[in-house]
Amino acid sequence: MLKTTSPLLLLLILCSITYAQQGRDMAKEKAIWAELETSAPQSVADFKAATEAMDAQDYEKAIDLFLKVHQAAPKFDAALRRLGSSLVATGKTEEGFAFQRQALAIRRSPENLISLAESLFFPAGKEGTKKQKQEAYELIREARVSDGHDVSALVLQAQLAMELDKIEEFRHATEQLVANHPELMATHFYNAILAANDEKWITAEEEIKVAQSLGLPPEVAQQFLDSGVSSRATVWHYVIYSLYLIGAWLVGLAALFLVGKLMSWRTLTSLEAANPNSPASASELTLRKFYRQLINVAGFYYYISLPVVIFLVIIVAGSITYAFVMLGRIPIKLIAVLVIGGLVTIYTLIRSLFIKIERVDPGRNLQYEEAPGLWDLSRAVAVNLNTRPVDEIRITPGTELCVYEKGTLRERSQDKAQRIMLLGIGVLNDFKQNGFRAVLAHEYGHFTHRDTAGGDVAIRVNNDMMKFAHAMIATGQANWWNIAFQFLRIYHFIFRRISHGATRLQEVLADRVAALQYGPLAFEEGLTHVIGKSVEFHHLAVKEIKDSVAVQRALQNLYELRLEQNSDLQQQIEESLNRETSEDDTHPCPNDRIRLTRRITCANESPATGMVWDWFTNREALTNEMTSLIQSEVHG
Repeated sequence: MLKTTSPLLLLLILCSITYAQQGRDMAKEKAIWAELETSAPQSVADFKAATEAMDAQDYEKAIDLFLKVHQAAPKFDAALRRLGSSLVATGKTEEGFAFQRQALAIRRSPENLISLAESLFFPAGKEGTKKQKQEAYELIREARVSDGHDVSALVLQAQLAMELDKIEEFRHATEQLVANHPELMATHFYNAILAANDEKWITAEEEIKVAQSLGLPPEVAQQFLDSGVSSRATVWHYVIYSLYLIGAWLVGLAALFLVGKLMSWRTLTSLEAANPNSPASASELTLRKFYRQLINVAGFYYYISLPVVIFLVIIVAGSITYAFVMLGRIPIKLIAVLVIGGLVTIYTLIRSLFIKIERVDPGRNLQYEEAPGLWDLSRAVAVNLNTRPVDEIRITPGTELCVYEKGTLRERSQDKAQRIMLLGIGVLNDFKQNGFRAVLAHEYGHFTHRDTAGGDVAIRVNNDMMKFAHAMIATGQANWWNIAFQFLRIYHFIFRRISHGATRLQEVLADRVAALQYGPLAFEEGLTHVIGKSVEFHHLAVKEIKDSVAVQRALQNLYELRLEQNSDLQQQIEESLNRETSEDDTHPCPNDRIRLTRRITCANESPATGMVWDWFTNREALTNEMTSLIQSEVHG
């Protein structure tokens, strides 16, 4: 409890009481005059004059006049009370106390109780002794029982309770002042002290400032604030601001997740309701645009989340350390782990933003002379779809079949970037030209819809998240209790749902382009082949690589391996074709894609005949080259 030990603060309290007693209650004064008139009517004028002198602080004159009244009416307690107060004010404390006690002996009225209590508490402008304060407190308690509406008694009771460390009594008196007298400066002063005692630092700071605005001397308010209230209040202000910030951040994460779910649902309903014979409906175009904006927002949100994550890492480590300090026991190893782990996490987070990943195009460039038919087809499909052909076909040893653009953002936005197609040799066996042409048209559909012109935000955010995750794993910080790691898991989940929802929409629209140009059956044939061959090639390649490593021999040509009857492999292919679409998929499940394209009733081209390998001039040399490439990676 803060005690008002300085004369300035004691004066403050008396000023508050005086303020509460501005002017005399004339109804009570008239009752006093009437009582005096019954015993000494000739002294009424002297009593009035004495009272006026007392209120004007002309105590010598007041004492002389009150003594005359006392001589005429020895049992008139009002004169005794005021005479005693005037004597105490002039420094004649013992004599004054005696007259006030005589008045109290005649009548234990609230006025007599309060008058003596005030004199005992602050006699002649000096602080009373502890014994005097204790007596004053008991007198005030009695006065409050007799008259619970006297504000001066309530103020004095609060002050005395504080001086005597009677915390609960002080609390009760202060609460009454707050409830009934919010206009008093003393009310807010006491409430500030009570709030500080309860460690409600912000309330204490606010209340002392209100008290200052109502008349509390600035130096007193500043002394109170400098006692530690201001610094603690500042800390709590920052804590509250931080909680608001974290709350808003969490709401933002939840909003991104919910909007992503809503967009996924809206995309599904739009695709089901769309006209399948139209390349893209107005609703689907709107969804594409909104998805692009949503991914940009989600990407930006990742980067503005990083300072929040750093702050949380610091706060968690600091809070745990502080908790142990408060408990009086500091586990050095645990604190060291927390501090070092926090510093490493922050370092890896910041460093992940500046690590550049050099992008290397996979495979090698396929020259026109190696597959003139393939190059001619790619250009013919581009003409049919009214878009630019690929500038480069790169063959790989796997089963990839996709397109992308390479160039600056400006070049891609102006449709001047280099267009590249990746073609995995592993899918070409038994691939008919009719199905391949439809799959190629699907890839060109991405060019037509400008899917490959953007995606920078999604790619960069994913890369930064992966770099951060790998760094945390490498430094041993990928633990369940690490705030940053948990954030990374949650945000990757949310961002994956949003970005994959966008790519699923892109894939369906590209499917539609292919089916409209070359027919749904051709697209179904091509899609089924790519999925089946991907599973089959992986099975054969893994088996051959294991066998070659086991006996330390060179790989056989992976692309000419014979497939034996294998029920497990067939089951894997069936599962790949018939699986359900999940929100983590970048492509809808094959059955959904086929079902949606089967609704298309028109096609612009007649079926093609022949096999894809027919377009290549030297199949054996190409497959041996790709096998050697895998051989070097396995045994290199």
